[in-house]
Amino acid sequence: MEVLDRLHPALAYHVVNTLGWPRLLPLQEAALAPLAGGEHALLLAPTAGGKTEAAAFPVLSRMLAEDWRGLSVLYVCPIKALLNNLEPRLGRYAELLGRRVALWHGDVGDAARRRIVREPPDLLLTTPESIEVLLVSRRADPRAFFAGVRAVIVDEIHAFAGDDRGWHLLSVLGRVEKMARAPVQRIGLSATVGNSEALLEWLAGASSGPRRVIRAPSAAGPASAEPDVQLDYVGHLDNAALVVSRLHRGEKRLVFCDSRSRVEKLAVALRQAGVTTYVSHSSLSRDERHRAERAFAEDRDCVIVATSTLELGIDVGDLDRVIQIDAPPTVASLLQRMGRTGRRAGARPNVLLLATSGEALAAAAGLVELWRAGYVEPVEPPRRPLHVFAQQLMALALQEGGVGAADWRGWLASLPPFAELRPAELTEVVEHMLARGILFADEGVLWFGVEGERAFGRRHFMEVLSVITSPPRFLVLYGREELGTVDQATLLFAQTPRGLLLSGRTWDVRRIDWRRRRLYVEPAKQLGRSLWLGEGRPMRFEHAQAIRRLLADDAMPPGLSRRARERLEELRTDYPWLEDGGEEMRETLLALDAGKGVSWWTFAGLLANAALADGLRETTDVPIRAENLSITFQTEELPSRVAELVEAVRRRDAGSLRARISDKAIEGLKFSACLPAATAVTLLAERAHDERALRAVLGASLRVVD
Repeated sequence: MEVLDRLHPALAYHVVNTLGWPRLLPLQEAALAPLAGGEHALLLAPTAGGKTEAAAFPVLSRMLAEDWRGLSVLYVCPIKALLNNLEPRLGRYAELLGRRVALWHGDVGDAARRRIVREPPDLLLTTPESIEVLLVSRRADPRAFFAGVRAVIVDEIHAFAGDDRGWHLLSVLGRVEKMARAPVQRIGLSATVGNSEALLEWLAGASSGPRRVIRAPSAAGPASAEPDVQLDYVGHLDNAALVVSRLHRGEKRLVFCDSRSRVEKLAVALRQAGVTTYVSHSSLSRDERHRAERAFAEDRDCVIVATSTLELGIDVGDLDRVIQIDAPPTVASLLQRMGRTGRRAGARPNVLLLATSGEALAAAAGLVELWRAGYVEPVEPPRRPLHVFAQQLMALALQEGGVGAADWRGWLASLPPFAELRPAELTEVVEHMLARGILFADEGVLWFGVEGERAFGRRHFMEVLSVITSPPRFLVLYGREELGTVDQATLLFAQTPRGLLLSGRTWDVRRIDWRRRRLYVEPAKQLGRSLWLGEGRPMRFEHAQAIRRLLADDAMPPGLSRRARERLEELRTDYPWLEDGGEEMRETLLALDAGKGVSWWTFAGLLANAALADGLRETTDVPIRAENLSITFQTEELPSRVAELVEAVRRRDAGSLRARISDKAIEGLKFSACLPAATAVTLLAERAHDERALRAVLGASLRVVD
């Protein structure tokens, strides 16, 4: 094979003769030359597109050709289960070449860790938090341990880049690179993202050398077959169980729910219907999860019900069907889940979405329409990670046994997370940490003060070594019953939404426990129409606009069942005044909303609507509630009497409209104690600011419907 001539002869031999591969996949062929040449790259392909080998084979080839010795490759994943899943495969490839792979994460035992330090592997499968542990470890000299690192592969990079864990990853990689004797190649792996070039720039940062985005060339065959996407309306979780139990019998089905409580309820209903059912979610023990995943991989006529834990590339065998209860959170998530299917010759990628409410039907149909239009959300790193800087400063002190007040800039100020922050901002954080006693300066050397020891010193400063290891979600409880989870961003605002739609019911928010990430609710007293807050997460502007077009249109999108078409027609009758279904939002509407008051239908998403609502509150005492699609005035006035208030806020500049952040919300920001309170609140306010959506709303005309 001519293309294999680009690999080291030993690796090329084993690919053909030991692995028995007649050819490489298109992505693997496309990646060979640039990666073997040391370029930074982002590899894009759906699940089972061969991304792991596309990155590993050229890097292993470089390892042999350039005779890398000791630890030379870091392979970083967002979750331990994915690392465990990859170890046998990558271990086999390395063993064929006389090289060694090892695994280091929170579940790896102490004996295995001691061996890694004593005899470093050639490739280490790990997490950002475990790299941090190695950087501050007293067991080994990190400068010697990381000196030979030549390449870093970041799997599922989109799972890092969208939150502060991504900034933590770039920070620890930057510190590793300062210890390495040679430039470090950076390679990211991902499914389709909406801003691939920007994501590659984020990963490569200030690293020198060429960089490129590599996509699998289009090819005929199963991978390019048109996906089969169907949407049904079932009205209730029990009905969803009935549909799942009766459809596609004899096939292997993966069902996604976006809360642990619904996973458990659906699994119980399926078992009662006689379906062999397994469960996977983060509350199960590691052993329970692995047993279920192994059994599912080996079974045939069965269902596994899972949260997003199985969205990433963990292998659960050859799937026939993916079924989604209600809407996935994003188009990217829809693609990840759909990409689990269609791997066999002649098979098509597929997903069946089962909506349990009208709102869920519209949300799911909106996402599907965005997907059909080719839209995928951009991955956007959060703004101003000052609290990550504070964490890195403390970690650097642990790494160096104290860091000079003049030296920390040389280590941290040039790293990508902090290079664009003003030097005065970094200095303000250091001075605040000194004033609070979190840090203490002794002859110019920074170390932990009394407050720092108290807050972060437990278990040998383990609290310092990670920014966040779980999604920013809150567990919702009614008494002791777990109802599901909500996104932290829903709860940031001073005017917290008083109602949430979860498990098909509307709930009133009673108390928020920021430290324990718990939200306590009671059944809503007023029944009426369900709130447009999805399953407790802010909706992107593009998604809200897709719902606007769907509700304003007369045509039916493809792939809807008869029940889904009938329910969508009913939904449209609730919005008779919606006329503008065009791509661009030309107008917003002020109209009566039966039983609720007057609603300003912006279809802008919660972040923009929260900012607009706070702008309105500056001029009126009328109670106002912001949701994903609308802002509601709880008044008996006609819309025309409320229009003056709306017109006043529409004259404002988008940059001046900021939602007020709850003072309590900073308790949910890890290391917020290291920042001045006003700085922490401003940071959260900037992250919750959606200027693009605000500009669209303010630029549209206002139509008033009395």
